[in-house]
Amino acid sequence: MTAFPVDHIAPAEALAIAEPLEPVAPTTTRTPAEEARTLVAQGKMAALATSSEDGTPWASAVLYAALADGTPILCLSTLAEHGRNLTREPRASLMIGEADPQGDPLDSGRVTLAGRAEALEGEAREAAVAAYKQASPASGLYGGFGDFTYYALRVDRVRWVGGYGRMDSTDADTYHAAEPDPVASGAAYAIKHLNEDHAHNLLDMARALGGHPDATEATCVRIDRYGLDLNVQTPRGFTSTRIAFAEPANKPGDLRGATVELARRARGDVA
Repeated sequence: MTAFPVDHIAPAEALAIAEPLEPVAPTTTRTPAEEARTLVAQGKMAALATSSEDGTPWASAVLYAALADGTPILCLSTLAEHGRNLTREPRASLMIGEADPQGDPLDSGRVTLAGRAEALEGEAREAAVAAYKQASPASGLYGGFGDFTYYALRVDRVRWVGGYGRMDSTDADTYHAAEPDPVASGAAYAIKHLNEDHAHNLLDMARALGGHPDATEATCVRIDRYGLDLNVQTPRGFTSTRIAFAEPANKPGDLRGATVELARRARGDVA
């Protein structure tokens, strides 16, 4: 086991977390595969890592599109170094981050997909061309130039990081089988709306459903199809809690009903 340097050890007060005073109902969270698929489905810009002729790691910004199973599609020119690199060494990785991170960027989500870039032909190329055109309409023109090739990144490894202390890995089969979160496109608006207009409801939730009846402040920091995460301030210190929806939300419009039900339950209006 590696020993941390003395100056890497946080003071005790920084690690003090207020434990729940009351039981909290079990919750479901997105799996690492769901987290990864959600990030890939939401974005279209990524950092591509390839290997240059002399072995130097080479990172570059690229556009990508995702097939229905989450396979990333790239359209690359050999006029660019990354395009030349892949013709010689197909091993590559793609790093995709949250499109619009809030607060500390390192406390936001990102995923790295590692595998081999496969040049596509025939029907596979036609499907890639159609998918990629959604990310880059101009590819209908430049994608047909002789120096451009459509690639599929055949994923071998997946590493998801959700922010500080939130990270995990998954395998390719599990990644491809997972579903992107269907409410992800409405999450940022829902979080902003809850914090700006319903802070009193969030506080009720933290007190009645989140295990902290002495909470003095609650802020929504994440929301997904299964529930929401709150940062909570109490006289005993800072903490966080997760509160599950009564039923998973299946489209962005479902978030309103799901959060209204939580607010009513926190007030004791429903069982």
